[in-house]
Amino acid sequence: MPRLYLIRHGRPAATWGGDDDDPGLDETGRAQAEAARDWLLAQPAEHRPRRVVSSPLRRCRETAAPTARALGVEIEVDPIVGEIPTPSALHPSERGSWLRKVFQGTWAEIEGDLDYDAWRRQIVASLRARGDTAVFSHYVAINAAVSHLTGDDRVLSFRPDHASITVLETDGAALTLVEKGGEAATGVL
Repeated sequence: MPRLYLIRHGRPAATWGGDDDDPGLDETGRAQAEAARDWLLAQPAEHRPRRVVSSPLRRCRETAAPTARALGVEIEVDPIVGEIPTPSALHPSERGSWLRKVFQGTWAEIEGDLDYDAWRRQIVASLRARGDTAVFSHYVAINAAVSHLTGDDRVLSFRPDHASITVLETDGAALTLVEKGGEAATGVL
């Protein structure tokens, strides 16, 4: 079955709630992006990605760039694998406290403008169609996929480290978790 790699972006130059709402990578994050590229390219030829997809946010696009260059492909930007949508009535300064509350519950309990469990299913459907692809995404979006695949309704079921690589397989109809990426204590919480 074709492999799909779900990669969390490298360490950003700023954290959420700071002055920059779309930070790029810091020096460590750039090194993590190169290490992710090296790991992906070291996979056996039949498992090596041929496409690169990224969230629209800068930290993901910068993490994806070394892999795309090495493969000689353009980065396909897909908002579906982007950050969890913040409720429109929420002031940006309230995002941190909203996320902390979100992390305590289940997908069905999230308060906001949309059905977040449906958002989770959209991510899974997008991934299911992406064999032979490296997808550069975010902490919550990766949790959306992993929690769905493991049958865990908690929003926070996995703590992917910066630039961790979660391995999935897909035949276009089924999506299977092969291996979770590295977990670590995170600055998100």
